[in-house]
Amino acid sequence: MTAASVVVHPNADVLAQSVAARLATSIIDAQAARGEASIVLTGGRIAKAVYTALGASPIRDAIDWGRVDFWWGDERFLPSGDPERNETQARDSLLDTLPVDPARVHAMPAPDGPDGDDPEAAAARYAAELATAAGPGSRTMPHLDVVMLGIGEDAHVASVFPGHPAVYESRDVVAVRGAPKPPSTRITLTFGGINTADEVWLIAAGGGKADAVALALSGSGPTQTPAAGVAGVAHTRWLLDRSAAVALPARFRSPRR
Repeated sequence: MTAASVVVHPNADVLAQSVAARLATSIIDAQAARGEASIVLTGGRIAKAVYTALGASPIRDAIDWGRVDFWWGDERFLPSGDPERNETQARDSLLDTLPVDPARVHAMPAPDGPDGDDPEAAAARYAAELATAAGPGSRTMPHLDVVMLGIGEDAHVASVFPGHPAVYESRDVVAVRGAPKPPSTRITLTFGGINTADEVWLIAAGGGKADAVALALSGSGPTQTPAAGVAGVAHTRWLLDRSAAVALPARFRSPRR
């Protein structure tokens, strides 16, 4: 059975620092065990704070960044370099400051890429890249050490929105059209792709996320509460600040649970 835990931090700044330290440790441990690490990045304000904290931390020098694969859980289908792309945020706040191997930075395709303005073809291309990294055999996803996810106020994760077709998908990567949050066209990993990871981290800060967090942890179904539909093979971690945890039962709200 997958282990799950809830950790509540006093505020968003402490949360970001803690997640950054946890991520660095996970990469170091993966490299010690396997010689490399594979991380799925997310976007949003708290993610940017995590990346900035990791980039400024001395622990970054303990990591062999040339042996880390970076993937994304979802992406806005916008041109390369657009400031609204999750890739752009991660590059600006972390990746461009590190000695990463460019071949191991696996950005989701943009509409100015080889598939043009065709998100379905772009999603298929990303799925093929993941499958290639998985190597020969029946697996369609590579070994993923950590998938990091933000949580929307509607309880969406990645670009899997409540009631949208992606919640029913069996493919690992799909295009999203008509998303309720702009931009309306996106690419996303689905539950199937996300849930192959060793660990899934759901990271939330602020009172605006409190109801979504409480719903997901109360046993709500994944169709209307996508955050309830993700889980790591080994561990699922809810990493929250106190405001995001305010609607949880008291047993969850004690800091450092």
